[in-house]
Amino acid sequence: MGPDPAPRKIIHVDMDMFYAAVEMRDRPELHGRPLVVGGRPDSRSVATTANYEARQFGIHSGMSCAEARRRCPHCTFVPPDFEKYRRVSGQIHRIFREYTDRVESVSLDEAYLDVTRNRKNEPSATRLAREIKARILAVTGLTASAGVAPNMFVAKIASDARKPDGLCVVPPERVMDFIRPLPVIQIPGIGRVTDARLKKLGIRTVADLEERPPAFLEEHFGKFGRYLHDIARGIDERPVTPWRERLSYGAEETFASDIVTRGPLLEFLRECAQRVFTELGQEGKRARTVTLKIKYSDFQTVTRRRTFENFLSAADEVFQAARELLERTEAGRRPVRLAGIALSNFAPPRRGAGDGQPPLLKVMSDK
Repeated sequence: MGPDPAPRKIIHVDMDMFYAAVEMRDRPELHGRPLVVGGRPDSRSVATTANYEARQFGIHSGMSCAEARRRCPHCTFVPPDFEKYRRVSGQIHRIFREYTDRVESVSLDEAYLDVTRNRKNEPSATRLAREIKARILAVTGLTASAGVAPNMFVAKIASDARKPDGLCVVPPERVMDFIRPLPVIQIPGIGRVTDARLKKLGIRTVADLEERPPAFLEEHFGKFGRYLHDIARGIDERPVTPWRERLSYGAEETFASDIVTRGPLLEFLRECAQRVFTELGQEGKRARTVTLKIKYSDFQTVTRRRTFENFLSAADEVFQAARELLERTEAGRRPVRLAGIALSNFAPPRRGAGDGQPPLLKVMSDK
C-alpha cells in the first residue's frame, strides 16, 4: 500500500450578517442600531437577517418580524434588496475564483473553496484565507469569517468559531481536539428533534457520540447514524463540488432555528421566488420547471417539482407553484431547517407534428 494521500485544504467563507452588513455599509446611520432586514413588523413577513445588535435581543433569521418587534420595539426594519445583494455576491464569488475553480456556493454569502491546488501556487491555506478576507474587505467594504480545515464539516464549524471577521485554522492533527468538546447540536444535520433524541441517549457532545459504536447509531438513526459515526471521528469525504447553476438560478437558506409552522415558511418562499425569478430574467432566460427543496430537522431532504407547458411569466407564478408543492411535503408537521426554490428547463416545449392540443401539464416528484 502506498502512503496516505496528503490532507485536503478546505476554506469555508461566510460573510458576516450579509444582508444587514450591505445595508449598514450603504446607510451609515444604521450603525450601532438594532437592524432587521425583512418585511414590515405588522405583516406576516420573516426576518432574513438581523445584525449583531438585534441578535442581542434573541432575534434571528426565520423569526417573524412581528416577534422581532415585540422583542425589540426600537428595532429598525429594512426591506430586502436582493438585486443589490446578488451584485455584491457576484463580486465576492469572482474573488473566490481568482484563487480556485473548485468553489461550492452554498448561498449568496457562503461558499467552500478547495485550495489544495490553487491558482496562486500557495501551499498555505491560512495565508490564502487571510488574503481572500482582505480582498473581500477591499472590494466590498464587508467583513467575512473563514475556517480552514482538512474537510468541509470542520471548516464550517471553524468559520463560525470566531465571528465576526474571524479566522480559525484547524490542522489535521488538531481536528479531534477541536470537535470533541462541541455540543452535538452544532453538527450539520442535527436540529432540535434529533438533539432531543440524542439527549435521551445521553449524548450531548461529539465526544459522547464518538464513544457509540456504528451499530448503536444505525439502530436509532438508520442511515443518518452512519453519518453521525463518521462525523464524530472527523471524517467527511464530501468533495467541494462547483455548481454555478445553483447560484444563478436557485436560492436556498438554512434557518438559524427550525421553522415549525407554514406561515413563516411561505413568506420566505415568496421572497425566494421573487429573488430567483428576477435573477433568471437578468440572465435573459425563461424557465418552465419549479423545484422546491425542503430539508427537515433530521437532515432528510425532499424535492418536489412541477413543469409547466409554457414559460413562467411572473414571480407570483413561481411562488404559487412552490406553495402547491409545499402541500406535498410534511412542512408544518415536521420542523424545517432549510428551504429553497430552483428554476430550470429553459427549452420551449416540444410539440408533435399535427398535434393540435397543448401537452398535458407534467407534475413530477422526487422522493
